[in-house]
Amino acid sequence: MASVIGMSTPPVVSLRGITKAFGQVRANSDISLDIRPGRIKALLGENGAGKSTLMSILAGHYHPDSGEILVDGQACLFRSTRDALRAGIGMVYQHFMLVEDMSVTENVFLGQEPGFFLSPQAMGHQVRGLAKTYGLDIDPDARVADLSMGEKQRVEILKLLHRKSRILIFDEPTAVLTPQEGEQLFVALRSMAAQGKAIVYISHKLGEVMALADEIAILRRGQIVDEVPAQAVHSQADLASRMVGREVLLDVSREPGELRQNVLRMQGVWAGSLQDISVSLRQGEILAVVGVAGNGQKDLVETICGLQAPARGEISLLGKPWKIFFDNAPWQGGLSYIPEDRMGLAVCRGMDLVDNFLLTTRQGYSTPVWLQRSKATAVTQELVDQFKVSPPDVHCLARQLSGGNLQKLVLAREFHRRPRLIVAEQPTQGLDVSAIEEVWATLLDARQEAGILLVTGDLAEALALADRIAVMFGGRIVDTFSAQDRQRVDNIGLMMAGMHPDAGQ
Repeated sequence: MASVIGMSTPPVVSLRGITKAFGQVRANSDISLDIRPGRIKALLGENGAGKSTLMSILAGHYHPDSGEILVDGQACLFRSTRDALRAGIGMVYQHFMLVEDMSVTENVFLGQEPGFFLSPQAMGHQVRGLAKTYGLDIDPDARVADLSMGEKQRVEILKLLHRKSRILIFDEPTAVLTPQEGEQLFVALRSMAAQGKAIVYISHKLGEVMALADEIAILRRGQIVDEVPAQAVHSQADLASRMVGREVLLDVSREPGELRQNVLRMQGVWAGSLQDISVSLRQGEILAVVGVAGNGQKDLVETICGLQAPARGEISLLGKPWKIFFDNAPWQGGLSYIPEDRMGLAVCRGMDLVDNFLLTTRQGYSTPVWLQRSKATAVTQELVDQFKVSPPDVHCLARQLSGGNLQKLVLAREFHRRPRLIVAEQPTQGLDVSAIEEVWATLLDARQEAGILLVTGDLAEALALADRIAVMFGGRIVDTFSAQDRQRVDNIGLMMAGMHPDAGQ
């Protein structure tokens, strides 16, 4: 549903000639972009195209090397996010910045105390009114720790709206939401635009962009290469082609695999938030674990990957008990873990790509005395070229790569280990459509030799790749079923919300 405010409306924010480099890597190159009130502008591009850098400049996180930002036609210099907020520009991130033990109202007012003349009841009344105005259903008195991910996101949005933000930037906002919560967010975004807010929406989910955006701007290698009204784009395939410069079809051929021995078996496992988990995985299949973030997926992954010990129950990995396996885990032909936290757990940002490659492969590139770094460098370069990591310089520091390109590096490293059990946690989150196509093909190919536990918040990904699906809620597995069971598949959203319909009974 397009906004009634058109392209002729004067922009509330204009970026002019924005350039930003990190060392030898130029993230943005002479970018000019207009953002208009009452419009939803989608910002698309491949990984490393410069989307997040550009919006981080607008939100006051980074300073441009050259160029300027105009707000209502006046040049502004943002020294910090506080300056951007004062100018009416706010950004909603994937990782929320909320105080869990405080109420919704306390979080909304945090950092901008109203003085002595506004009672807690009056503050709650303000939040309730603001939420109603923009269609953001929330209880002002609820404790943030008790909220779903979608509700926490609404609190972040309310914080910006209460600060009178006129330009709201959303970076991959549906990554942590159920399908129903995603639809609720879209309704709220349309409501904000209808009331004159300017929305910038960064996403790799082309279906979302087609359904939501009024305007689409596409970045490639740090430059704007296309900017069109949404109605000028005829299909997702058309949009993908504009973005990557070639035809892209996320249509994988998934033939049933040959099921062989068990590579993972969990029986009655309790660990952290996990409650009585029983699950098995065989070589030749992909089991997708889906659910809203925070329902035990993290504890499940950490327990399987040896980062926390089970309190009760039995775990067998590649035929060995949990403790025996991790006492002497093989570097090759064993377990590969692709963590969601690519910046913290998966890589060391201050090390170059070769050293990051060696984090989990060094046993294969060392003698009792020497580390065979030249050999490791050659293999790293081969993998960087094969997985199209950009920039393709193995001497770059990890922090110089975009999140999507770091993910490609991690995938390249872990698949190089030829694992028999793969735990892939949000493997395509933040990747562009071209990279997703490649990762999906790689996972399906790896299934021939491995069992794959795919933890994903993307139902389309789960349905495209998985042989079986397990739904998690509240630390338990609500149900496990074949991806071909249409009745249960149709009820995944309800299961993710904790309801267990009697489908198929």
